[in-house]
Amino acid sequence: MLYWALIFLVVALVAGVLGLSGVAGAAANIAWILFIVGLVLAIVFFIRGRRPTI
Repeated sequence: MLYWALIFLVVALVAGVLGLSGVAGAAANIAWILFIVGLVLAIVFFIRGRRPTI
């Protein structure tokens, strides 16, 4: 998930340099959403992994 967020961030940076503001904005928004989802999933898996199994 964080890998795809990084890919979209790079796409947004390249599109921004080339002057494609619409594409850059969309890619930046997708990168932000994927980053947040990946971060939430990482926290959930970290908390779940600390519980002892019964």
